[in-house]
Amino acid sequence: MKPTILISGATGSTGSVAASLLLDRGFSVRALVRTNDERTKKLAAQGAEIVTGDFLDFRSVQRAFNGVQRAYFCYPVFPGIVQATVHFAQAAREEDVEYVVNISQRTARADARSESALQHWLAEQVFDRSGVPVTHLRPTAFNEWLLYTRGKIRDGEYGVPFGPTGRFAPISARDQGEVIAAILADPAAHIGKTYPLLGPVELTPPQIAEIVARTLGKAVRYKQIAPEEWVRTVFGGEFPFGAQHLHGITDAHEAGHMAGTNDIVAAIIGREPESVAEFVERNRMAFE
Repeated sequence: MKPTILISGATGSTGSVAASLLLDRGFSVRALVRTNDERTKKLAAQGAEIVTGDFLDFRSVQRAFNGVQRAYFCYPVFPGIVQATVHFAQAAREEDVEYVVNISQRTARADARSESALQHWLAEQVFDRSGVPVTHLRPTAFNEWLLYTRGKIRDGEYGVPFGPTGRFAPISARDQGEVIAAILADPAAHIGKTYPLLGPVELTPPQIAEIVARTLGKAVRYKQIAPEEWVRTVFGGEFPFGAQHLHGITDAHEAGHMAGTNDIVAAIIGREPESVAEFVERNRMAFE
């Protein structure tokens, strides 16, 4: 029998893709969610078992792991990841889980200025010392950032905290979800690895704005904005932890810590990752 796989963040951008693909491949999927809503109903209709829980409630995490063999850990840009990782790793160890995939950040490092990036690095250390076999994924900035600010893009502005000269290779959540599903389905070659997940082409923010403009056939200009403004645009209010994270990764972007590309995604999923132009075309209706 195929193993049961616990997918946390199963209604999120990467977890939902991974859960759906694993169900299509005949795996038993347990979706760990905070609350039941329309997204969980969709997962249940596909065949997933839905369990509610909170990463910061150890007992609920323990219950979620009952009978699980593999798991995906996904924690948002929010305080508490180290505590959540301790709970997740301990529950996995108690259940003798054979493998965990942990999604981290491209900028996760011991000297990170971003508190979120530093805490993700610490979370990696927790998993590495837990005794549970693990693979760390370190994605760069998502193409979905474009959707977060689609209202501004409709008005002709691509506003981001990043300066005009730093480079990164944006990657779509869909491609990350495919990577997660592929390595959870067949983990042997991936245990103990740390994979930077990067898109196909390095771009500066002005180049991203040019691609968006060309794909949509309209004027879209790049504008560097303060992290606090980006947070207010996306979240509709103040979010100090998120703003501090953006200040940190903006510095990392300028220093070249987000630069680079590789063939890891293509090697794992068997095709090139989605480009910015392809992402915008796929989501064209959101920008119009």
